[in-house]
Amino acid sequence: MHIMRWFLVVAILLCTVQAWSQETVVRPKAIDDVLVNPGIGFMTFQRFNGDTLNEGKRWTEGYPIVYQEFDGNLENENHPMTSLAYFRVYWRFIEPAQGEYRWDFIDKALETASSRGQTLLLRIAPYGTGADNDVPDWYRKMVGEEKDLPEKWRTNPEDPRYVECFGHMARDLGARYDGHPALESVDLSIVGAWGEGAGSDRLTQKTREALVDSYLEAFKKTLLVMLLTDEKTNRYGLSKRDVGWRVDCLGDMGGFSPTWCHMCDYYPQAIINFGVKDAWKKAPVTLEVCWVMQHWKDQGWDIDYIIEQSLKWHISSFNAKSSAVPQEWWPQVNRWLKRMGYRFALRKFTYPSTMKPGGELKFASWWENQGVAPCYRPFRLALRLSNPQKDVILVAKADLRSWLPGDNLYDDAVAIPDDAADGKYDLMIGILDERTNEPKIRLAIEGRRADGWYDLGRIDVRR
Repeated sequence: MHIMRWFLVVAILLCTVQAWSQETVVRPKAIDDVLVNPGIGFMTFQRFNGDTLNEGKRWTEGYPIVYQEFDGNLENENHPMTSLAYFRVYWRFIEPAQGEYRWDFIDKALETASSRGQTLLLRIAPYGTGADNDVPDWYRKMVGEEKDLPEKWRTNPEDPRYVECFGHMARDLGARYDGHPALESVDLSIVGAWGEGAGSDRLTQKTREALVDSYLEAFKKTLLVMLLTDEKTNRYGLSKRDVGWRVDCLGDMGGFSPTWCHMCDYYPQAIINFGVKDAWKKAPVTLEVCWVMQHWKDQGWDIDYIIEQSLKWHISSFNAKSSAVPQEWWPQVNRWLKRMGYRFALRKFTYPSTMKPGGELKFASWWENQGVAPCYRPFRLALRLSNPQKDVILVAKADLRSWLPGDNLYDDAVAIPDDAADGKYDLMIGILDERTNEPKIRLAIEGRRADGWYDLGRIDVRR
């Protein structure tokens, strides 16, 4: 009799241990949708989501934005939806009098971008190529007319006053906007027409370092992006901190010369020679169309080749200059958007079926980054437990910025609150904004709820 009781007790204990040790394994189903996520994809240029595009093959840049009346519709006709807007403006408009700034131009662009579901990329170019986009009038009066300058220069950066004045503007810019939640990145623009860096290889090292340092020291939080200009400038910037890179003539297959083009004779070589080949692992690669995409098509250039090269270079975002995508190219563009930047698919998630209040919810997860780059902002991975009595968000310690393309394994444990009442809870997962508890990133899986969380299943919390 005693032996039978002993076997009964052992059996009950084994069943209890088995019940507490059961695991739930979730294998979400992948989707093939184009996902609009922060910091990646196409961007609007001098415009915002919902604005009318540029007509034909024309575009505007460098001048204060002419704002369009917004009718409440965020859709972009003949252009992808975006999470990014790009504002490029000449120095003369931002600092019309020495030390007096038109911050309202940038404030309004940031405010408008945020209201349209976008963050802002910004470049303040020192000058353009004409009298109406020269350096500021006060600076021209200071240095006078200058002759015998290299092509695409309108002033001599070796004049100490240039470093002092343009560098001072960059520092004041950082003092006001570094870490602004709606500011995605700032171009490290130092010399050359349109701020593209032409002639930066001619700078003395002292001048080069002073101009680059004005940005590096002013922007400690906001991402910085350098133009792909020359070995000394690019290597110096990267030697000081993680900086991304950009080019402004993606797609050129012979528009300037029948025997030379950016896509074959400059970019592949410069990416390696200037030391930026692996910069994408820590900071973004953002590329701009040469002319507009319709010009590519009119010239008969190979869209598939251009796209594949950009993906090889780990592109995160693309400026098509708010010009229409040629209708026949939408299939290629959609395939491009599905690989540009990061694309997170949760492939497997394992968690205990039953937990005690105050215990640790240990989980294992397998993620696939189906894009060509990581994300560069500190978004937060979180679980959510919810039932009619309690709703709690449990943030994991994951650093998503380290999730490079391909497979990523992440195992962790989050604490169940001590005051969690007994009962069954819905278990959800999400990637949150770095500043709020709101889901920010769409995953490439099914199961998304209206509030942005993704269902994983249920978990039983019992004392």
